[in-house]
Formats: sequence, C-alpha cells, structure tokens
Amino acid sequence: MKDKIFGVLQRVGRSFMLPIAILPVAGLLLGLGSSFTNTTTIETYGLQWLLGDKTILHALLVIMNAVGSAIFDNLPLIFAVGVAIGMAKKEKEVSALSAVIAYFVMNVSINAMLKISGKILADGSIAKDVLDGTITSVCGIQSLQMGVFGGIIVGLGVAALHNRFYKIELPNALSFFGGTRFVPIISTVAYLFVGILMYFIWPTVQNGIYALGGVVTGTGYFGTLLFGIIKRALIPFGLHHVFYMPFWQTAVGGTMEVAGHMVEGGQNIFFAQLADSANIAHFSADATRYFSGEFIFMIFGLPGAALAMYKCAKPEKKKQAGSLLLSATLACMFTGITEPLEFSFLFVAPALFAVQVVLAGSAYMIAHILNIAVGLTFSGGLLDFFLFGILQGNEKTSWLLVIPAGIVYFLLYYFIFSFLIKKFDFKTPGREDDDTETKLYTKADVNARKAAKDGQTSDDKAAVDELSQTISRGLGGKANISDVDCCATRLRITVIDPDKVNDVLLKSTGASGVVHKGQGVQIIYGPRVTVIKSDLEDYLASVTEEHFEDDAAENNTAGEDEAKNENATSATDSKTEDSSTASDKAQEAADTKEPTSTVIISSPMTGIAADLSTAPDEAFAGKMMGDGAVVTPEEGVVVAPEDGTVLFVFDTKHALGFTTDSGIGMIIHVGIDTVKLEGKGFDVQVEAGCHVNKGDVLMKLDLDYLKANAPSVTTPVICTELKDNQKIRLITDGPIKAGEPLYAVDTYEK
Repeated sequence: MKDKIFGVLQRVGRSFMLPIAILPVAGLLLGLGSSFTNTTTIETYGLQWLLGDKTILHALLVIMNAVGSAIFDNLPLIFAVGVAIGMAKKEKEVSALSAVIAYFVMNVSINAMLKISGKILADGSIAKDVLDGTITSVCGIQSLQMGVFGGIIVGLGVAALHNRFYKIELPNALSFFGGTRFVPIISTVAYLFVGILMYFIWPTVQNGIYALGGVVTGTGYFGTLLFGIIKRALIPFGLHHVFYMPFWQTAVGGTMEVAGHMVEGGQNIFFAQLADSANIAHFSADATRYFSGEFIFMIFGLPGAALAMYKCAKPEKKKQAGSLLLSATLACMFTGITEPLEFSFLFVAPALFAVQVVLAGSAYMIAHILNIAVGLTFSGGLLDFFLFGILQGNEKTSWLLVIPAGIVYFLLYYFIFSFLIKKFDFKTPGREDDDTETKLYTKADVNARKAAKDGQTSDDKAAVDELSQTISRGLGGKANISDVDCCATRLRITVIDPDKVNDVLLKSTGASGVVHKGQGVQIIYGPRVTVIKSDLEDYLASVTEEHFEDDAAENNTAGEDEAKNENATSATDSKTEDSSTASDKAQEAADTKEPTSTVIISSPMTGIAADLSTAPDEAFAGKMMGDGAVVTPEEGVVVAPEDGTVLFVFDTKHALGFTTDSGIGMIIHVGIDTVKLEGKGFDVQVEAGCHVNKGDVLMKLDLDYLKANAPSVTTPVICTELKDNQKIRLITDGPIKAGEPLYAVDTYEK
C-alpha cells in the first residue's frame, strides 16, 4: 500500500512539470515587459527615446507583459489540462479535452449555486455579506476562488476517469459512445456534481488553507527553514512539487492585497507586485521566502560542492570528472537544474545529500532574515536572478545581499564536502574504482537500479494484449504498420507492404471483413472499433521491434498453418457433398416459412434504391457491417426512416447511428469514403440522444459538393445488429421517395 501511494504521488509530482514548464516563458515575458515599461526604470537610465511611450519597443513590451499576465491569471485551467495529460496513461489528448470541459462545467455549476443561494445577485454583483476574495472571475465565470487547487482537482479527477473508462465497451446500441468518446461525457456528468459539492465544501477547505498558511507564516524564520528542508529532502522522491506548489500558488503561502486585488500564493504575490512595481517600495520577503534562498545555494553553494568533488578526484580521472562537473555546474547556475549534481552524490553518498538538505534549507531562512525578495519562475538560476533581482533594483529586492551570503555558502559547501569525501572515501565523480565508469548519475539511474533490484524489465511490464497482438501479426508486423486510425466501424491501417497482410488472421480476430485499397487496409469491426484502435496503439507502443519481429515470424507460420487448415477443411467439405446438400435443402425449407413478424424500414432519401450488393464498396456490398439496401440520392435531404432515436452522429458528419422504436439498430452512411471530407458538404440537424419521428430532417447535403469530391454518393442504409433468425427483404428496387418502404426486416421462428 505504501509503495502504491508513493507511486501515485510521484506521478502527481511529474504531472505538475508540464504546466510548470510554461512558467519560465511567461515569467520572462512578464519580467521583461514589466521591467522595461516601468517609468522609473526608463527615466533612471535615460531610455525614453527607446522605451518611452508610443515607441515600437514600448508597444511590444506592453504586449509581452499582457501575455505573461494572461498565463499567470489562467494557471488553474493550465494546471487542469497539464495534470490531466500528465496523469493519463494513454490517449492523452482526450484527457486534455475532457479536463477543459470539466473545468468549465465545474465552475459554471458553482456559479449557478452562487446565484441560487443569492451570493451573486441578478445584476452580476456580489452580495454584501460575502467575504472579499472568496468569489472571483474564472475565465469570465464568477466562481469560488479555488486557485490552482481547482485546476488540480479537475486534472486529477479527469485523469482518474480517463484511465478507468477510455477503453470501456458499451452495449451495441450505444457502442459509438464507448472508448475515448465516453471520457468527456462522464467527465461532464461527474464535474456537474463536483461543482455543486465544491459550493458546500470549498469554503471550509478555504478556511483550513488559510489556517495552515497562518501556522507556517506564524512560525517566522523557523517555518521558512522547515519549508526549505522538507522541499529539498523530497527531491529524490520526485514529490517536492506536491509539497511546494500550494505555497507558491495558493493561500497556504499567504495572501496579500496588491493593486486593489486580493492575491494568494507566494509566487503569485511576487508577480502581482512586479506588475505594480511602480507603486511597490520593496517586494515582500514574506512572499518570496519560499524561493529566494534558492539563488544562494544554486548559484553559489552547489558549485562549491562541485569544486570539492573535482579537487577530491583521482589525478588520472580529474580531467574527465572536471568536464562532467563543469557542465552540471553551469546547468545548476544558469537554469537552476540541480539534478545532475544532487543525484550524483545522493547515489554514491547519501550523507552528502543530507548535508545539502540542511544547508539548502538554511539558505531559505537566511534569505528571509536578510529581507531578500528576488522572485523566480521555475528555479533559482542566474537568468531569473537577473530578471527579477538585478533589473528590479536593489531597493526593491535586496539582491546585493545574495552575493555575500552566496560566498559564505560556497565556502561552507566546499569545505564540508571536501572533508566528508576524504574522511569517508565517498565515491563521488572521479573517485570511482578503476573498473567503474566516471559519470554523473540521474534519476533514470536510480529508477533503473530499483527496477533491477525488483527483477523487472520494460518488456515484463508490457501487458500482452492477445487481440492486438493477432491484429498486428495479421498486418505483417510492427515494422509494416505505418499509421493507425479508425472511422465509425472500420479500423483503417496504412501498411508499408500490402503483401505481408494476412486476411485469415485478421478475420480470426472477429472482423466481419477486410478491405484492401493499395497500402490501405480496412478491417471491419463495427461500432466497438474505437476501443480496438486504442488497444492496438497501446500494444504497438509497448513492444520492442525485436520482440515483435519474433512474433511476426511466428505469425507467418501460424498464418500458413491456418490457411492450410482452411484448405484442408474445404477439401473435407467437398468430400461430404451429401451432407452439405442436405444442409442446403434444410435452409431452403426454412426460407419458405412465413415470418413471424416484419418491420418495414422506409427510405431516408429520395433517389434510386438498389440491393446492398450493388454498393460501390466491397465492405458494404459484402455485408461485412450488416445487411440492408442502398439509395443514390437525388435530393439533398436525409430524413428519419422511422420513429426512433439518434444514437450517434460521427465526428465527420458523414454517418449517423439510428435505432427504431421497434428496436432495429441502423447506420445511414452517406456516400462512399466520405469520411475524408471531414464534415464538408454535411449539415446535421440533430444530435445524439434525440428522439425523432418518421420524416423529420436528420441532415442536409450539398449534393454538388459531394458528387465532385466523393467517389460516390450512393448511401448504404444498413441494419447492424440482425439476429440469426432475421433477414432483409428488398421492397423497392428503383426510384423511391423519402418515407416510402425500402426494405423489410423479417423475423422467423428459431
């Protein structure tokens, strides 16, 4: 249980990195925009001619400032999407879309509850008895001030729903809504209720957050020391993001009124003050206490540790160790990326990392004591130090004090590390045994060692999906598959060599047919095809080429054996002519029986009706997706063939699913290969789930466009779920008007 919780938290921490990655760019835009549009700065350096009002650079910088502010203002939504992507196992784009939808649904639900309860008045103003700062505008929606927590709640919840349901298979009548299409649906429903729930829960949570922030801030410098130690100690486990983000982005890190607005979170407070820097005498060190100390140990302290490791390296390995340590040090100093250095001495000497944790934690406290208020976007490197410290002036940031404090820390790191390395003979870079490679270890090395200890390999972890494995084999192997896609009923594959495709194997997977078009292979599975596509993509991503080629070789043999067996069966069948003839006669006798019931299906179009076997597509003509008829339209209107319900409208609008009130499941597929038109030429008048009466308009067609751009406008009208005792009987063969009988579905006794 402990390992499971740890694994989940580690993934949560990693998922924060995607939205965090945009912060350096946003901070850069905001920092440059704010710094070089500040009137005081411009006048101080005499740059009115270059950066003054109405100059081109001033206009550009104003835009940069606005763009940077927009990103920070919408961080909750960015976190919702980023966390959903980071936590989703597969089909991440679906998770991202679902997160956006869920985020808006949640806030609209909260908004509705606030209006119902009278906290938001009819004119949009906030009731007087509502505490300031508890309601804010979220993407134009008045909602509770949930900050980044709101985005994280959405991201984690949607990811959980996504991972649970993205492969769900629904009953045939609803199968179009299965797989990835179900995720935004269930997310919408779930977060409608989450929004209602948050209306009751969040005010209490908000009070708890403020109380926690009060405990941290109330402990003064000791609280800052504790924060720094915990954050650095969590680095090896990848959980530091889970810990520090609330202090940076929510009320846990304190609240402050800036420029007439209540701002919460240390980083947000700093950037709000930065945007209003003309009216700020000195940035708040209480807000920056959660990151200002990083400049001390990242620019100065850890380079001192690197120098100590270099000095302690063996003479014959100094050159190699020096080049490695120099690159790691430059990364640490300029960007604040400390992993190459920290993980190297953590891996070989955990005691050194314990020293680093204590020294780094104390640096946060020292910066707080010295009233240093230098902000950052991602980490404490020279770039952020220049933008948010030096450029803002010592009067506002006290950045000059970082230098003497940094020198002290450089010496502390250097002498402590040197003493411990020599005293305990730690195998830091350059001190390895002669048969060990000199290298800087990374998190990947830690994970690899853990996996080796557990006896796991990547191939062991890849779950074998037998259906996908067989499909892949039937397509000639992983190396032969160029592209995987699907439409409403067909798995559409592009292969490199069509001759390697084995139809026998593909049909053994439950496909009702296989269609070849050059390098394109269409495998007919019906509405459940989206789940099959997802599984196939997962399988292809999880196996190595070598493993797959072995499987493919085995497949060729299996396919040949299966083909031989099929031929043998045919030969055996030919020797049992009497039995076969008897069976045929029995079938003929059954066909002469009167049906027990008949359902009439009318034409959805005015045009020319014909037997399904005349369809200019072998999949339809071969009845691989069901039986029915075709209509070549002469008028651009598609109507409901009978009273019933629209099950689905395909994304590209060229096909829709329909079920009659009598229970007949149908697909009306307008034209052949019209999926490639991406919805052009189709004007759908209905949506999934709506009930219609016979003759109601389902869609309108631009027939001229369709005839010019599609191989054919001949429209299959097929029943997809016929039972064994049901047969199609064509009623009209020739001219037909919409609403006239097209074919009958006869049901016989079993």
